[in-house]
Amino acid sequence: MMKMIGIVFSNIYDASMGDLTKRRTVASLPFGGRYRQIDFVLSNMCNSGIHKVGIITKYNYQSLMDHLATSAEWDFNTRNGGLYFIPPFVLQNNGVYRGKLEALYNAVNFLEHSTEEYVVLSDSSTICNVDFSDALESHIASGRDITIIANDEYKTGNKQYIDLVLNMNGEEVSEAAINVIPDKDDMAAMGMFIMEREYLLKIVQKSVSHGLCHLERDFIQRSFIDGDLSINLYKYDGVVLRNTDVVSFYQNNLRLLDENIRKGIFKESAPIYTKVRDEEPSYYYEGSSVKHCLIADGCKIEGTVENSIIFRDVKIEKGAIVRNSVIMQGTVISKGAVIEQAIVDKDVFVSPSRLLVGAASSPIILNKGAKV
Repeated sequence: MMKMIGIVFSNIYDASMGDLTKRRTVASLPFGGRYRQIDFVLSNMCNSGIHKVGIITKYNYQSLMDHLATSAEWDFNTRNGGLYFIPPFVLQNNGVYRGKLEALYNAVNFLEHSTEEYVVLSDSSTICNVDFSDALESHIASGRDITIIANDEYKTGNKQYIDLVLNMNGEEVSEAAINVIPDKDDMAAMGMFIMEREYLLKIVQKSVSHGLCHLERDFIQRSFIDGDLSINLYKYDGVVLRNTDVVSFYQNNLRLLDENIRKGIFKESAPIYTKVRDEEPSYYYEGSSVKHCLIADGCKIEGTVENSIIFRDVKIEKGAIVRNSVIMQGTVISKGAVIEQAIVDKDVFVSPSRLLVGAASSPIILNKGAKV
């Protein structure tokens, strides 16, 4: 079996997440009641037999380091593997890296000191349950320079722009477009790529020396148009949630209330791992009302909760109402408060009888540790 290493970009899309990434990376952003976004890609790599992963950081990655700790939950604390944080450094006169190519330049030493033949690159904002070993087999069989993992995003009705969209002519890629909304004949790249490690090293060093910084635009699209890059497309038919901005993050959290979506991501055959926390069960007081929710451990529910994602240790007091919202760990919703269409970050205190109502296309955000 051919061996792979993994590289995860932890800060991609930070700028589009507003205050949610003010003090954390996209990778460490809480998602789905008890997970962080990076849990999904790391679990995919672990379940695919990858034992060595480099995480490229940029800033605000202390919470990410705290979450991953010894990396035992993902089985990366093995003798021949491991989880490696790759910090940023200044690139000549350009400052800290601007795109994935420059970010990968930070990982040159990691790549050079690895012996695995192949490498899988992945964003941390794509939520799915993919088998990278199947994609590697497809890559090797194709004999192409790069394999791009993609799905038919048009069928999902998703109307957001995608970093890289591939148009297919039969089984062959005929066009690579950047930052467009996929059409019915297009495949949308999932921010996941496979190539030979030595080949990746060459393109990174060559690209950065020519002032190129973006993987999708400056390398994949440009090289494909020039006829210098052959692309293999690995079609993924499972559930894909792209958390590329505040609205998609909010809506995709709530999509987990759909049992079919949950089954597509949380599979018994390929578990999603996270940091283990021993919590007491949630307690539902007499008179409380809970409908169509995901509620994590350690919560105390006295009020009304509907169509919401509730993280650990949340307290919703008597008479409080929470609807269509994402409530993160350690938050207190006081008596008589009403929260609708909101993202409430960790350790927020909502005062009694406060009314906070957003919209599905523009949810209210309460910042971490806020008192309102």
